[in-house]
Amino acid sequence: MNTKMVQILWGYFLLWNLYISSAQTIYPGIKARATQRALDYGVQAGMEVIEQMVRQRNIPDLKGSESLEFLNVEYVNYNFSNIKIHAFSFPNTSLTFVPGVGIKALTNHGSVNLSTNWDVKSPLLCQESRGDHVPALLELRICGYQRTRPCPPWPRPGQPCTFSPNSQDTGAADLFLSGIYFTGILILAQNDFGHPTLELQDCYAQVSHAHVSFSGELSVLYNSFAEPMEKPILKKFNEMLCPIITGEVEALNANLSMLEVLTKIDNYTILDYSLISSPEITENYIDLDLKGTFYPLEDLTDPPFSPVPFVLPERSDSMLYVGISEYFFKSASFAYFTSGAFNVTLSTKEISSHLVRNSQGIGNVLSRIAEISILSQPFMVRIMATEPPVISLLPGNFTLDIPASIMILTETENSTIESIVSMDFVASTSVGLVILGQRLIFSLSLNRFRLSLPESNRSSIEVLRFENILSSILHFGILPLANAKLQQGFPLPNPHKISFVNSDVEVLEHFILISTDLKYETSLKHQPSFHGWEGLNLINGQWKEKSAP
Repeated sequence: MNTKMVQILWGYFLLWNLYISSAQTIYPGIKARATQRALDYGVQAGMEVIEQMVRQRNIPDLKGSESLEFLNVEYVNYNFSNIKIHAFSFPNTSLTFVPGVGIKALTNHGSVNLSTNWDVKSPLLCQESRGDHVPALLELRICGYQRTRPCPPWPRPGQPCTFSPNSQDTGAADLFLSGIYFTGILILAQNDFGHPTLELQDCYAQVSHAHVSFSGELSVLYNSFAEPMEKPILKKFNEMLCPIITGEVEALNANLSMLEVLTKIDNYTILDYSLISSPEITENYIDLDLKGTFYPLEDLTDPPFSPVPFVLPERSDSMLYVGISEYFFKSASFAYFTSGAFNVTLSTKEISSHLVRNSQGIGNVLSRIAEISILSQPFMVRIMATEPPVISLLPGNFTLDIPASIMILTETENSTIESIVSMDFVASTSVGLVILGQRLIFSLSLNRFRLSLPESNRSSIEVLRFENILSSILHFGILPLANAKLQQGFPLPNPHKISFVNSDVEVLEHFILISTDLKYETSLKHQPSFHGWEGLNLINGQWKEKSAP
């Protein structure tokens, strides 16, 4: 084989690999971006969360044995138990992005106040011998600087102190730790199920100073030799800190692995918002790519179209940016259409009552015309989408075109349903967007309404008389009903006890962009992630609210 042929084959091989690689690329339906402002606020809000958390945590007991050379005491066995944090201060704390790696946490000059119970066992202590056959009542004293030296007499003469190698005492103490330094890198990734994962790497923690203050009747004596015990206490804390912090991160990671990434929205659809790739981290932000695909409730087959790439604008004024792509809305349209959610049947009474409430008197006129036109017989309007509604997102313009058929039905004297007229139409609407609280609210306004009648029916005077009536019913009846349902809004994903503030939404090319700041609310009761989405019910066959089981 000559060299030229080898080069050609090699070129074909490279092109084929490029083709396969591009064919396997998966693009997100939702992009979420947290900026440095979010991290800065996370430090502030995180301190409140940590303060609540540490008050509930059990810190391992501190046990050890030390000699007190200046007292010529070979050992003091100590145990600090029931250690509780009462207050802490970390004035110099920061979170920063490490491009391509993770998020670096750093704090220094921290301090912590703790309370604890303690017990000490040492030959430093001796007990009084009563000699009166009363059940032993131990009183513990400092016996002196020499183990061979007898204990000084008690205030009551004749009651000497005798040495006991297992003498011990208990009480309470306060611990004050200062000069606390910590640094570590949080690594964010994804697992095989699309859950986010969290891992702490390069943990380093050090406490520079520890001060123990004993309390109780003999606190003055104990505090006189507390300083030699502070060094081993300091050593123990320095050994414990990174394992404690790592354990907390592992517990958080376990919770993340239990988040549901496939959530039932309502009785028609479910939503897949799993991570499709590990987070991308730059110097200024972190990007999360979510699948963002709707499916019919009983069918997890991907829709017959694929997401296309979109790029969030380079902005940093807000804490969080969420891009929701055209694909996301198209998959919702397809899933609801496949599930039959766009099929609606309304009675004369339902239409008339809504027209009267919402059309400022026009409803009375339209109702009479409709009733006269069908000889005062009660009728029903049945609307069925013939294709999935068409979504289009262009800068400043969100449109929804609804191709459907409409039928006027009446019930005959023998209780059979008879079609009076049937025609196809396309309703072209503009979609308005606003964020209220934690929900994205939609509203529809009719731009154009196009009716198409079968050729065989065009000569029917009765059919022609219904054209204007049907147009008015759709404009003044159906659309307001749809808007009433859409006012329920679309619940936005937000973390535990985090609400959106200073929010804005804009339509860009092929996606909408939500810009928002965050606020930590201690009073909020909802749970994190997307769990609030399952109550959503955009449209259903009876136009009545349904709650997902």
